[in-house]
Amino acid sequence: MIKTERIERLQESLRGANISGVVLFNSRDVFYYTGTAQPSCLFVSPQDYLLFVRAGIDFARKEVTLPQGKIREERSLEKVLQGVSARLEKTGTIGTELDLIPARNFLELRRILRGFKITDISPMVLEQRGTKDLSEIAAVKRACAIIHKGHERVLTVLRKGITELELAAAVEDAHRLGGHEGLFFIRQPDFFMGRGPLASGQNLYQNSGLVYTISGTGLSASVPAGPSRKEIKKGDLVVVDIPVHVEGYHADQTRTYVLGKPTEEVGALFSSLKEIADHLIGSIRAGMRCSDIYQIALSLAEKLGVGKQFMNFGQGQKSKIIGHGVGIELNEPPILSASESLEISENCVIALDMHLMDEKHGVVKLEDMVLIGERKNDLLTITPRELFEIE
Repeated sequence: MIKTERIERLQESLRGANISGVVLFNSRDVFYYTGTAQPSCLFVSPQDYLLFVRAGIDFARKEVTLPQGKIREERSLEKVLQGVSARLEKTGTIGTELDLIPARNFLELRRILRGFKITDISPMVLEQRGTKDLSEIAAVKRACAIIHKGHERVLTVLRKGITELELAAAVEDAHRLGGHEGLFFIRQPDFFMGRGPLASGQNLYQNSGLVYTISGTGLSASVPAGPSRKEIKKGDLVVVDIPVHVEGYHADQTRTYVLGKPTEEVGALFSSLKEIADHLIGSIRAGMRCSDIYQIALSLAEKLGVGKQFMNFGQGQKSKIIGHGVGIELNEPPILSASESLEISENCVIALDMHLMDEKHGVVKLEDMVLIGERKNDLLTITPRELFEIE
């Protein structure tokens, strides 16, 4: 089906910002506007657009949601940019993804379009991507159904003596068999992590600087996040935060398990955490600033007597990020942080991602996907939201 609405919205934004055109290199941005992730560059001006496919043209022609006349095979980056130049005036402003573009591509862009000022187009693209249409919401829901299969596998295999690695492999196997495409995308150069964080017992307190979450220790210093070879013991708390990617869209969910019976203190921690999450799920509205949402969560944590434990990483370190947008990339705007003034938009999908760490009693974490509606929010994750006791 030919669909150009997304490109038309981008063109409208370009006209409003007086931008002559954009060149998109990032596969996720190209996929959003065209339906293909084959190696390509997408040119869009206020009046025109053209997809330059650098490899995989036969795939691209079957996948794209654009008219076939708007697709051209061109392997040379120089010739791609010369083709862009031929469609523009001699001077103006050209946008590209300055947060991601390789230096070689940037230098070539600047050389060939030397009469143009280069500006960062990523904020404009990400703002458009933040509002999800019905097809995107349906894709996120399919991803949420598949991430639930990983939870179901935990319930069947978690036992005394299993290693974190074995448990993670079982979860990942369930995801893959359900349709997970085997990787996820984060808009950050040189980002690396395993298939997702998983940690138990004392490893819950060993958090890497790679991600602002309960990370696990990993298998080696090469990738210091995710499951280790530690055996899970009776009484251990286990946090599973392994995302999935399905048909271009992600689901992100965390659940906490305990092998045996939780202590009274751990049960109280989880109850407080769920109360904070429930309040946010019910009260976030379009138009609220991200920083205000963070303050609401922090104030409630302090009222419940868990302000010290809220987003605690130990040794005096705390995170001031309690959630993030989810879509074509796993972590995308809006970022629910103490310093972010961006307003939440209607039909935005966010992951509320919070934990409580008590350095004496334990760590609990809960993360869910929420669709922000006009009057009522929808919880998209389907896994029960409880502290799971595994006998």
